[in-house]
Amino acid sequence: MQRKRFIHILAAQLVAASATIAGLPGLAQAQTQTPVDLQFYYPVAVGGPIAKTIDGFAAGFMKENPGIKVSPIYAGTYQETIVKALTAHKSGTPPVTSVLLSTDMFTLIDEDAIVPFDDFVKTPEDKAWLNGFYKAFMANSQTGGKTWGIPFQRSTVVMYWNKELFKEAGLDPNKPPTNWAELKDAAAKLTKKDASGKVVQYGVQIPSSGFPYWLFQTLTTPNDTLLANEAGTQVKFDDPKVIDALQFWVDLGKSGVHPAGVVEWGTTPKDFFEKKAAIIYTTTGNLTNIKANAKFDFGVGMIPGNKRKGSPTGGGNFYIFKKSTPAQQEAAFKFAKWITQPERAAQWSMDTGYVAVSPAAYETDTLKKYGNDFPAALVARDQLPVSVAEFSTHDNQRVTKALNDGLQAALTGTKPAAQAMQDAQREADRILRSYK
Repeated sequence: MQRKRFIHILAAQLVAASATIAGLPGLAQAQTQTPVDLQFYYPVAVGGPIAKTIDGFAAGFMKENPGIKVSPIYAGTYQETIVKALTAHKSGTPPVTSVLLSTDMFTLIDEDAIVPFDDFVKTPEDKAWLNGFYKAFMANSQTGGKTWGIPFQRSTVVMYWNKELFKEAGLDPNKPPTNWAELKDAAAKLTKKDASGKVVQYGVQIPSSGFPYWLFQTLTTPNDTLLANEAGTQVKFDDPKVIDALQFWVDLGKSGVHPAGVVEWGTTPKDFFEKKAAIIYTTTGNLTNIKANAKFDFGVGMIPGNKRKGSPTGGGNFYIFKKSTPAQQEAAFKFAKWITQPERAAQWSMDTGYVAVSPAAYETDTLKKYGNDFPAALVARDQLPVSVAEFSTHDNQRVTKALNDGLQAALTGTKPAAQAMQDAQREADRILRSYK
């Protein structure tokens, strides 16, 4: 009898304990739910302590969203990251989200690798967020009436110049060249040779490795021409305005004011620090790097114009991968929305030099103060109204390779500019035939 009574008491205690546990906020749920794993591929391609900032963002997001575990995977250059992401997609284990070039949009759609963000936009607040980005950045983020990428580390190409070298050459350090004629003239005055006649300081340097097509757009855009149509199905490399722009680049090298042949993307900022180049073209994403390492007063300006002003936009977008689970996709949407909020976009811009992706970010107190103290940080933003979409097509990597090969053939003197572009056009037409 006593034994029976003991069992009843024990059973009642267990029921009460279960009820208490179930009543604790979130505890029962936590027992049955493991955190959603958000594997996140991130390309480290530009100088500066960017990975540290990304780790900080991931930690901040997880603190506010304990049900989501963000795992950043640093995947190398943009090119290496897309190869890894697509390889993982084909093997059935893609990342949940990745920052990849905005120009990878057509390739990712063609591979059926991503889902549009529109599927996750449900509330008026979501819609306001999606409509809050700069229009210039959305040109490489939307197609066919859908939004496939969310702008994150976006940029334009800007011109940096060494003010001390301008003074030495008798140029006004606060008046950079604003058009091609002024650029040629300034570059000639800024070029220095040693006693043997070897150039030790070039007037201007435009890199032609890494992203040759992108830097080429700093010449085609001012010459009032676009390299591709909006649908990404047609290119016009053999347009006379495109050939003229390439000839201008080739002639800078031939005249000795610009390095001959292929100029390395990665070493261009270093050449600037070491006074081997007085003017350079590079991404605004290098601004923080240059600010930290240039031991002289420098200026940042818009790309010199010719028939018009303008630069291509550039940089990376967030994408959500199709083969991840619905819970992972929702978590990726939440993360992209969280990390692009005005305060964080402002912080990212200050930490890296990339352009904050929304006008609201420039209205924050932090970025207003930073812009007042360091006006160079606002140049890329001010260039956005005249900026064009970064070159992108279907089968983008093969078409871009055809263009890059043509550019390098002309710059190294293997082919005349016109022939190089006509050959690139034929190859691009062949690749794009099935998309027309």
